[in-house]
Amino acid sequence: MISVGIDVSKEKSTVFAADENGEVLMRVCEFEHTEAGMAELIRQLKQLPEEPRVVVENTGYYHWPVVNSLLAADIFVCIVNSIVMSKFAKVQIRPGKTDRLDAMLICRFGLANWSNLVRCCPDEERRTLLRLYSREYSHAVHMVVDQKIHFTSLLDKTMPGIKTLLEDKGGRSKLSDFALEFWHFDRISKQKSESFVKRYCSWAKKKGYHMNESKATAIHTLSRNGIPTLPCTDAVKQLVQEAARVLKRLEESVNTILAQMNELASTFPEYKVVTEMKGVGEHTAARLIAEIGDVRLFHSAKALPAYAGIDAPPYQSGEFESHRRKISKRGNKYLRKVGYEIMSALMSTKPSEDNAVYLFMCRKKAEGKHYLSAYMAGLNKFLHIYYARVLEVLKEPV
Repeated sequence: MISVGIDVSKEKSTVFAADENGEVLMRVCEFEHTEAGMAELIRQLKQLPEEPRVVVENTGYYHWPVVNSLLAADIFVCIVNSIVMSKFAKVQIRPGKTDRLDAMLICRFGLANWSNLVRCCPDEERRTLLRLYSREYSHAVHMVVDQKIHFTSLLDKTMPGIKTLLEDKGGRSKLSDFALEFWHFDRISKQKSESFVKRYCSWAKKKGYHMNESKATAIHTLSRNGIPTLPCTDAVKQLVQEAARVLKRLEESVNTILAQMNELASTFPEYKVVTEMKGVGEHTAARLIAEIGDVRLFHSAKALPAYAGIDAPPYQSGEFESHRRKISKRGNKYLRKVGYEIMSALMSTKPSEDNAVYLFMCRKKAEGKHYLSAYMAGLNKFLHIYYARVLEVLKEPV
């Protein structure tokens, strides 16, 4: 058996190959991540006396040009979790960190774990694109939250208390639109109440909001009693209005990503089954399918909760056996977040049909479990059900 260890960097890879007897079959050499570099690597691997197994450490995205090139050439490739490789490296008495040593270490890992190496099966192009949409959505939501905090902080300095009177509903940015027009209490308090009410109703009609005269009066009263901490100047106006514009643009970007993600997710055969599950809507279904991928790649239903990082590894020694264990969190954090949202939706909607997960969480809470423990137990059950239902749709093996 021949193991090939590849240490992947951003633009090049360091390669080393040896057999089970320790005989070096390919000395440490580097290959650029170009077509010519990958062609030369494949040529040298094909010249080895028997079919090798290539071991690559997961590096996020840097390893994919190498992996895709080798898979296209029908070469066995195994991608190893970086935590597993790190723990294997700690066995060394004299640790070191160079590309050359890492390539040799990965090669030794392949020989030591030969029977446990699993051939890489990458997702199809559509699933990869859907996952990219999901990650981009998560990133955009984080930016929206950060911008909302910044925008609210500015409003607390120019119009303290205004957020309690103007709430964003139905995906509309009412507070942002209001701040673009009336960005400081001094611009409101200097007007007579009747004049402001008339102007507010005209603005609301133009923007498509409800023309509520009582709310306009309440805003005018608040402007008279409020104490802004920033002056009513052109510089402050620019700060508030620009913050409002950035927030609106970010929210529009989130909506665009969601629309594209839902459209792509609807083309998958399991989409209808997933959306029919209680607690799952259009948006969560798209993100769920994106983060889980093809369930046929999981060897059993138990592997799916483990992939999400909500499994509780056993802890036992001698006569002691722990019954209060925490989830591992060694898995897909984005899947855990989507799962938490689904469990929250189930507890809010209280479904009367197809409610096995909801009743299971209620029973856990009745036993005195913390709500988070109940949610994670419910998510574990939900993922088992998801695996069975989607696998029924995708009957053909990978």
